[in-house]
Amino acid sequence: MNRYFIHPSSYIDTRVCIGDGSKIWHFCHILEQVSIGTNCSIGQNCSIGPRVSIGNGCKIQNNVSLYEGVKCEDDVFIGPSAVFTNVYNPRAFIIKKSEYKTTLLKKGCTIGANATIVCGVSIGEYAFVAAGAVVREDVKPFALVAGVSARQIGWVDKAGNKMIFDTNNRAFDSYDGTQYSLVDGGILIEKD
Repeated sequence: MNRYFIHPSSYIDTRVCIGDGSKIWHFCHILEQVSIGTNCSIGQNCSIGPRVSIGNGCKIQNNVSLYEGVKCEDDVFIGPSAVFTNVYNPRAFIIKKSEYKTTLLKKGCTIGANATIVCGVSIGEYAFVAAGAVVREDVKPFALVAGVSARQIGWVDKAGNKMIFDTNNRAFDSYDGTQYSLVDGGILIEKD
């Protein structure tokens, strides 16, 4: 008995691992050797794989294609019609599978609707890529980036709210109260 849901209009290739509580909605294609964690939601008209890895608790909205080379850690949100690549300079008449680049979406990050993520980058923990942004470089943990090409315009907490720093460069997470410090152009999580 399956402990996950697959809509009858979706197609699942061989050697796919789907975790308990996950849902794959209408008109999806999950290619071979894909790993989908527990409690994930894959919206309608998505294509995943081959060999893509999706962690636990991820939400992938409608019309997203994750190509080979994309790796999602836990609790990643990918907005509708976000675009991913896996080769820098593709040509229809040249096979470039040996040039695939890895794109890493780290724990808790958000990719906004219609954003484009160029291959070979890492999106940091809890970072937030604004809708329509084009990301060509790594994004720091907790960074808020927007624009074409994407530039950092602030910092966000785990809830996705903008961090407000006091005069001592400290901010508190609106989700769980974690204390952050702004140090050397990055976020330092303060330990008790």
